[in-house]
Amino acid sequence: MKGNFLRIVYASLTLEKSFFQEVPAILFAVSKKTVPSAVQRNRVKRMMREAYRLEKPLIQSRADNQHEGCASEMLCIAFLYIGRRKTFPDLETFREEIRGLLEGMIFA
Repeated sequence: MKGNFLRIVYASLTLEKSFFQEVPAILFAVSKKTVPSAVQRNRVKRMMREAYRLEKPLIQSRADNQHEGCASEMLCIAFLYIGRRKTFPDLETFREEIRGLLEGMIFA
C-alpha cells in the first residue's frame, strides 16, 4: 500500500516453531538515495518509530478482534519512506499517514 510519503509492505508468515512472538515484526527504512544526509535519515526514522508507537494500541486492538483464531501466523510490516520533498513531514502528519495505511492493511 502506498501513501503520500510512506509505502507499507506487509506479509503474514506461518509459524513453524513455537519461539516466534505474537507481536508483529516492524522495519523502518529510509533510502540514502531519497535522503542523502545521515542525520536527516535518522530523524525521519525516529519520527516514523514514534508515530507507529503512538498508533500501535489502536491497531493491535483491531487486529486482535479480527484475527482471534490466527495464532499460528506472524505479521511482518515494513515502512518505507518515499517522500521526495526537501522538507520532511511533522510527527502528526506521520501519525495520520501510518494510521491510514495500517487501517487499510487491516481491513484489506
